[in-house]
This record gives sequence, structure tokens and C-alpha cells, in this order.
Amino acid sequence: MNAASGTRAQLALAVHAAEDKKAENLVILQMDKSSSAFTDFFLITSGSNPKQVQAIADEVELRLKRAGNYPNSIEGYKQAEWILIDYVHFVVHVFTESARKFYDLERLWKAAKRLTVADLGKRASTSEANAPAPKSAARRKPARSSASRTTGKAIRAATSRGRTPAKKATKKSTSKTQARKKK
Repeated sequence: MNAASGTRAQLALAVHAAEDKKAENLVILQMDKSSSAFTDFFLITSGSNPKQVQAIADEVELRLKRAGNYPNSIEGYKQAEWILIDYVHFVVHVFTESARKFYDLERLWKAAKRLTVADLGKRASTSEANAPAPKSAARRKPARSSASRTTGKAIRAATSRGRTPAKKATKKSTSKTQARKKK
């Protein structure tokens, strides 16, 4: 599967996840390569209240994680007015109605081409037919800082059930003492 068809398939999966949570006014924008866009596609949708906005974002993230695609970042989840989920090649925007009207991304990116879900499926399926069989998706681990790794090691060492180095030393010294007594 080439990168373009993979992105389209993932975007279609995100659209279906949003639709299943009753997302309203779904718009897919394909960004123009000549523009200064930082991604290939926008998926813009809205929910009727903050809880529904969070539910839509949760479902999109869950479905894509199951498919082996993890978000690069998620912004605005706690406020739930505008949740942005960045998947590098596409960005999912989930708004409340008032925030969507205020920011009006469709107007800001009016040069972008509007797509339908059918457009995503057609192009993905024709290019997938010519593509070689897909390799199994490798799960990406999230990036961790060195401080986080050090803390994790310390916690694992403190909570491990095995012998600690101090216990090993006492065990060795007692066995040496017992060997001396036998002589």
C-alpha cells in the first residue's frame, strides 16, 4: 500500500468513526500542494455539545489506534470547544457549532479541494489494486524523554519482586560463611 492510499484509507476510517458518533457537517479538504499547508488533508466536523465533541474525538482516535496509526498530538481535549488531532498527513478538527462558526476553517482554506467519502474510497481502492500486498503495521511506541526512561527504570527496580543487588550480596556472604564453617 503506498503512502497516499494509506492516508486516504486512514482518513476514511476517521470519517466513519465520526459518523458513528453522529458528527455533523463533515467536510474533507484536500490541501493544495502549492499552498503553505502543513498537511495533506483536513477532516472538519462538529458536535452539538462538548461531551459529543469529546466522544467523536475519542472514537476517531480509538479506531485509528486499532489500525496501528497513533496521533502525533492532540490539542484542546479538556475544553472540548475545538479538538485537533494531528496524524501528520491529515488533521482532524472536531468543533462545537459556535467554535466552528467563529474560526471558519472552510473559509480560511477555501482554495482547498472539497472531497466526499466516496472520493476517498475510489482513489484508495484503485491504487490499492495495483499496490503490492501490505506489510503488517508496526506499532509505533510514543517518544519518551531520558528523564522519563530513568524514572521508569527506578520505579521498576523499586517494585520488582526479584532479588535486589543488596539481597544477592547477603546471600553470597552467608553461603561463604557456611562453607567456611563446614571446613
